[in-house]
Amino acid sequence: MMKRPPQKTPGRKMSKGEFESLAHFRYQLRRFLRFSEEVTREHGVTSLQYLLMLQIKGFPGREWATVGELAERLQAQHHGVVSLISRCEAAGLVKRQVSRSDKRRVEIKLTRKGNECLEKLARLHRGELASLQGEFVVPDLTAPGSP
Repeated sequence: MMKRPPQKTPGRKMSKGEFESLAHFRYQLRRFLRFSEEVTREHGVTSLQYLLMLQIKGFPGREWATVGELAERLQAQHHGVVSLISRCEAAGLVKRQVSRSDKRRVEIKLTRKGNECLEKLARLHRGELASLQGEFVVPDLTAPGSP
């Protein structure tokens, strides 16, 4: 997991409107995450299992990812991702496969069951995001008077 350098904060105090904007953004983000937690549970997977499958399927340029790449994309520790992959593998959602081009590399791929599960869940998530359009607004942090 990459560590970010500390962000510099300007010396002036934030305005009430800036706090309201940030609070509204966090509220909308939390509503979406809560939706995700509930809908994944209803489909028999955890939200982390869904995120793992999404990152595998959505990995740029290929249909697999390594443990290290998934750890970065999930912003999680390597050993935690290994455990998550093991749980997904036991559930029949993913499989590990030694790379044909580099025998030292293990590729994590979705199974047919994983692809089907992900397709259902991704459609539900996309629908929820569409319903939030106009509500899910990222605060403009570059405008004059922004934090």
